[in-house]
Amino acid sequence: MARVSTKENKNIYHKTREELHLTREAASELLESLAPERIEKIENERCLPHPDEVLVMADKYKQPSLCNYYCANQCPIGQQYVPEVKIKDLSQIVLEMLASLNSMNKRKERLIEITADGMISEDELTDFIFIQKELERISITVETLQLWAERMLATGAIDARQYHACKERLETEEN
Repeated sequence: MARVSTKENKNIYHKTREELHLTREAASELLESLAPERIEKIENERCLPHPDEVLVMADKYKQPSLCNYYCANQCPIGQQYVPEVKIKDLSQIVLEMLASLNSMNKRKERLIEITADGMISEDELTDFIFIQKELERISITVETLQLWAERMLATGAIDARQYHACKERLETEEN
């Protein structure tokens, strides 16, 4: 059994390892490519993890959300372009998606009016920005659903073989 650190303000990598009841040594064996000393430096924020290290942790810890966290908070490019996605229950994700889609459905006529001439005038700008923000909320909800599915696949709650077979069949039918 891993000894739990008393340190406050643990980072996500530290919390995730401890939630799995792993010592740094046991985590190092699981991760294969990270030495306990490297894990300690990452967890104590003496260095940032490399993207490939985050991929390994996300896979072996069965926590795909680590990738989103890294991209949204630690990658210089991702910080600018990747929103952080919070883990939510499926029902909450679906309700947020429906609310956003309903809101957007009410605004689609206005979007057509605004963009029909290929330009956005000063009097259209406020509505355009509002619509843009609503589309961004939809995008984040889609990413949240994707992250939820990845987590269910990683933990075995969704059968990965069946999922990928079904996905491949649907993609074939679309083409």
